[in-house]
Amino acid sequence: MLTVSEVTKAYGGKTLFEEVSTTFDPGNRYGLTGANGAGKSTFMKILSGDVDPDKGHISVPHNARMSVLHQDHFKFEDFRVRDVVIMGNDVLWKALSEKEQLLQTVDYDNLSEEDGMKLATLEMTIAEQEGYDAENRAEELLTGLGIPAEDHTNTLAQVQGGLRLRVLLAQALFGDPDILLLDEPTNHLDIESIRWLEGFLLSYSGVLIVISHDRHFLNRVCTHTADVDYENIILYPGGYDRMMQQKVAYRIAEEKQNASKAKKIGDLQEFIRRFGANAKKASQASSRKREVSKIKVSMADLKRSNIARPFIRFEVARPSGKLVLEVERLSKSFDDQVVFSDVSFTLMRGDKLAVVGPNGVGKSTMLKCLASFYEPDRGKIRLGHEVTVGYMPQDHEDGLQNAEGKTAYEWLHQWDIKASVEEVRGLLGRMLFPSEDAEKPVSALSGGETVRLLMSKLTLTRDNLLLLDEPTNHLDLESIRALEESLVKYEGTLIFVAHDQSLLEEVATCVLDLRPDGSWDFFPGGYADFLRKTGKG
Repeated sequence: MLTVSEVTKAYGGKTLFEEVSTTFDPGNRYGLTGANGAGKSTFMKILSGDVDPDKGHISVPHNARMSVLHQDHFKFEDFRVRDVVIMGNDVLWKALSEKEQLLQTVDYDNLSEEDGMKLATLEMTIAEQEGYDAENRAEELLTGLGIPAEDHTNTLAQVQGGLRLRVLLAQALFGDPDILLLDEPTNHLDIESIRWLEGFLLSYSGVLIVISHDRHFLNRVCTHTADVDYENIILYPGGYDRMMQQKVAYRIAEEKQNASKAKKIGDLQEFIRRFGANAKKASQASSRKREVSKIKVSMADLKRSNIARPFIRFEVARPSGKLVLEVERLSKSFDDQVVFSDVSFTLMRGDKLAVVGPNGVGKSTMLKCLASFYEPDRGKIRLGHEVTVGYMPQDHEDGLQNAEGKTAYEWLHQWDIKASVEEVRGLLGRMLFPSEDAEKPVSALSGGETVRLLMSKLTLTRDNLLLLDEPTNHLDLESIRALEESLVKYEGTLIFVAHDQSLLEEVATCVLDLRPDGSWDFFPGGYADFLRKTGKG
């Protein structure tokens, strides 16, 4: 059990949460949710001991082992990947390291009694921590998370950037910790690895607390949701969707109760106004004054929610022809590495194509070819009648053309100089840029703000073929839901890459499956149908 007692934390005069008391029990898996900036990561750091609360304390049972997903891979760069994973069990790693150092400094055949006793103690610790099977278990975790076997004995510095974070995730999972704290564990994971992680966590028996912007993942894994909002952390049973239903119902009930109290206060104050000076009814007026005072005390204003949902609407300036895109025998290589070969497909108006496959198979490369960022080695790309293309790259710097020295407002306005100041500022406001944030330099925008600005551009240009590469990156859950709903309603044609399974299932009408060997397949029908047909579900 992990116990939180009267914990308060504020930054820069803003209260994140106040006097939070709750418990997290073994066998339960908690999703920690809330808007960007609500304090999720801060609360996680308080639980791990990396940040001190302003008030209150955290209680962890004696001898309970807590494991935390680290994000700083530079700390482990000089260690072998397999060893980095085993470091997840600090007791075991120290025993293994001490044993190795001892054996390097003594003659094993002529051990002193003291060294023999020390070695025996270390051997006992290693056995208790299941250390003699540690390398096999570390490799199983690495393989499940998609780390190639040839990387297991390399140093972490030799591993590709995105895979390094997977190694740190394997480190956090290693050794069956009693308490497991994971902040965005699905970042840099492809869908197959996310599914493997879901299965691993479903069998985990300790206390799990996880932050994720993947709604499907939270709904699948979590038995409870701890929501950071209203300067509080409230526990709800169930995953994210169930939590939102309960939260909305609770909020509506609270608002109705407050409205009822407000009406009663109004009625009482009207009586006091009419009869306060009437000697015969003075005692009744006094009684009602006391009643008003009591109601006011019990009716503190409802604290504002941290959740702010953008209004996203992708419209089409003019419809394309019925045939939107023909791709014929498209191939792309880098040096001697084939990314994809002879890809062919056709999209009609209204089709919404999900490009899927493991990380590194060329999904982003495919979209860059379609957006004319890359020249294919061979093959043809034909756009249909009246087709206009809007592209949002995964690397946001590629999408911020002509942004140097410009504010968010100035950068956006250049894409439609005929739009009025009110129209552009209104659009920014709907995308959660208040007037002061509209004057921020583009270079100073956060990841989430940059994504919303790029989406604002596509809202303004109103293209009828959208190419979106990982559009959910840096967005909170409510923004992802707003994006999902907008893409379902979008009347143009869409090609997108995403690792968010909920988005894939709700939006895609067809699927292009790219494979590591350069082969591919095109599936008509939605993503859930694709999973069933391919046996990947």
